Amino acid sequence: MRAAFLGMVCALAIPLPVLAAGGVASTPAVGYGSRLEMALNSGDAKDLTYLTGPDLSSTVQRRYDRFSTEFPAAIWSVDVMEPLVDGRSRLQVSVRGTGQADGLDYRLEASQTIAVRIEAGVMVEEELLEEHSLLRSGTADLPITLQIPKTVLTGSRYDIDVIFDEPLGQAVAAGGLIQLTPEQRLEQRRPTIQLAPLGGGGLFKQVQAPQRSGIQSWAVMLVHPDGVITATQQVRVVDTEAQLARY
Repeated sequence: MRAAFLGMVCALAIPLPVLAAGGVASTPAVGYGSRLEMALNSGDAKDLTYLTGPDLSSTVQRRYDRFSTEFPAAIWSVDVMEPLVDGRSRLQVSVRGTGQADGLDYRLEASQTIAVRIEAGVMVEEELLEEHSLLRSGTADLPITLQIPKTVLTGSRYDIDVIFDEPLGQAVAAGGLIQLTPEQRLEQRRPTIQLAPLGGGGLFKQVQAPQRSGIQSWAVMLVHPDGVITATQQVRVVDTEAQLARY
């Protein structure tokens, strides 16, 4: 089964909207975040050209256009977080939206935390620190719990658990998990997730972290009589216990 909108959701690497968060001192990021939020909610990708440097502008516009096609009435918000120790600003960008595919209605909730450098009111550098998304079909809010670590050590084995919070009863559910490649994320490709019957109230997988530090991105799909749920999350892979505690 193909995950509707999955490639777009997983590849969303543009800054999300910003609202000045309480408790954060006035910084260039606060003003930038407010302008970014307005641009994202304007529905016009050209508004982003005034906020991104030449190395980022075309990529940001392309991704925004694709996203807006799938979710034309999305609502963006951005929170300004405490800056990193290296001086970079930190923004949490969130989006909610609805869309349609294959005759089904979908609801999206997604969030990213990004580190950015802002020069003269323009973003010239970005790094994705955290990312997750949840895409639901239909109107029922089937309650689930995602237990996926945000940070793991190189070479370690770790669990990915997606649990139905309510008993399945007589319902038959299926699910599947796939690791997304950098190309799938960059090009917003929609991967095919192989589904298998689920037992024990959810999907439970043990996976392997690579031997080198970096990022692993996972996508999981659950199919239930009450709807289809697709979730994605980024896992940061680090070399030392000190880095593990830092993130």
